[in-house]
Amino acid sequence: MSLSIQDIQIQSACQPKRRSLRLRVNEFFALARQRRQLAELDPHILSDIGLTQAQAAAESRKTLWDVPNHWQN
Repeated sequence: MSLSIQDIQIQSACQPKRRSLRLRVNEFFALARQRRQLAELDPHILSDIGLTQAQAAAESRKTLWDVPNHWQN
């Protein structure tokens, strides 16, 4: 049995890749910025995206290391 280059590319594309430290730091800063912006949204805009002021405030108060579950893989 022989493997072609295409087979090798398919296998490597299926394997999860580790994110670099630089990318993770950039993601943390982006999350912090998004949370600050969320705290500044008007109530009518929050209702457009399906959030209450209490939910937005709770999310914006989360610590930097309190990240979404899919980041922890």
